[in-house]
Amino acid sequence: MPQLGPTELIIILVIVVVLFGVGRIGKIAGELGNGIRSFRDGLRGDDKDKSKAETKDSDEGNEKP
Repeated sequence: MPQLGPTELIIILVIVVVLFGVGRIGKIAGELGNGIRSFRDGLRGDDKDKSKAETKDSDEGNEKP
């Protein structure tokens, strides 16, 4: 299987920029990052939700009247 060198990667990057534009590439990358983050959170399960609930419960007890 042929490997991609730096020249080929630059050509691919230029084609992507021409097709999508610079603004859309940033938006796509942000959405991709959010999707990956959500996927990882889903793999972890409810650990994050439990810690948020515990933090919320402890904060409610520390409120001043």
